[in-house]
Amino acid sequence: MSRNAARSAAGNARPRKIRWTERWRGWRRHHSQSAADSLAKVLQQPVSSCMTWLVIGIAIALPSGLWVVLDNVSQLGDQLDRPAQLSLFLQADAQADDARSLALSLAQRDDVQSTEFLDRDRALAEFVERSGMGELAQGLADNPLPHLLLVVPVAASPEALGLLREELESLPAVQEALLDTLWLQRLQSLMTLGRRAVQLLAALLLVAVVLVLGNTIRLAIESRRDEIVIVKLVGGSDAFVRRPLLYAGLWFGLGGGAVAAILVALGTFLLASPVNALSAAYQSSFVLQGLGLVNSLQLVLLGAILGLAGAWLAVARHLKAIEPR
Repeated sequence: MSRNAARSAAGNARPRKIRWTERWRGWRRHHSQSAADSLAKVLQQPVSSCMTWLVIGIAIALPSGLWVVLDNVSQLGDQLDRPAQLSLFLQADAQADDARSLALSLAQRDDVQSTEFLDRDRALAEFVERSGMGELAQGLADNPLPHLLLVVPVAASPEALGLLREELESLPAVQEALLDTLWLQRLQSLMTLGRRAVQLLAALLLVAVVLVLGNTIRLAIESRRDEIVIVKLVGGSDAFVRRPLLYAGLWFGLGGGAVAAILVALGTFLLASPVNALSAAYQSSFVLQGLGLVNSLQLVLLGAILGLAGAWLAVARHLKAIEPR
């Protein structure tokens, strides 16, 4: 063999440099194969997979359903909301002319939007008409009801309303001042407490979902121990071995998120008819609202993220312990 031929043969024996495009194609091909194989293995065990999806779905659907309930209650409170109003009960000996003069003077204040005077005789007549206690009212020697002033303030903040109520209650002609929106403030406080409780419950259940998924992936790792050992013996990297397991966690998370969205939608559907009928009986325009398409897709995405997180934690903890001997 000539020297040139020997050099040519040596040059051909050198390892060919792999281009980045080939690396990208190989990486993409292995991702698609890993995703398909992982999905096939999940579907090969329908009973255990459905049970895992159901556990994850219930854990995600519970706080999501409670959040839907709180959101509907909040919308109902917004519909029932009305301008803040102060009820000023005047002294028993206050005269009607003095009450009208007080109403006019209060209406000129910068922090008062409007005032309305309700005469005690008119208030008693309305009470008798609505309660049906005409005979009891006829037996009264005097009208026990005081004159009433309804004051609509300009400010809407609880602090400003509280200061205005204290100021008006200190007037000599006023016996007591009541803020009619106090129940709304209590409702808002209960709503805030409910949201905090749901957030805490959601955090605990999401941690439980990650742990369930981690345990499921751990069992998958143990069932593939021999396969993982062989792959590592022929030079497979941890990333190569990790990829199918992460896709398995993704499929479990996606299925659990889809089950959660279905459960919330089913619960909303079952409750919508009686709730809307009750709302119509009270002549309210309130309609029970569900998650909607966007929030349902976000629920599925949340399940996928939790699936990846649980799989990653399980793989990072248990994969390094499997090494060829």
